[in-house]
Amino acid sequence: MIKQITFNQLRAIKDALPDGSMQTIASELGISADTVRNYFGAQKYDSGDACGIHLEAGPDGGMVVFDDTKILDAALEILCFNGLLRL
Repeated sequence: MIKQITFNQLRAIKDALPDGSMQTIASELGISADTVRNYFGAQKYDSGDACGIHLEAGPDGGMVVFDDTKILDAALEILCFNGLLRL
């Protein structure tokens, strides 16, 4: 399913994650931590992969369109589990 949010919303999710979450998500999904970081806006392509997000210019940092929401879903699960986000 394709989902889209603003880049600033994506960064707010990343910033709210507890320390060690990038590695936790990477281990859970069998990918590198740098790939997870790239998903949240980093550009560590020398040691991580591209991750199926597309940026479109616009207000609030522009829109982020996801081909695959597994990393986002894992991040939201961590935030909900830690009581940092209520859906």
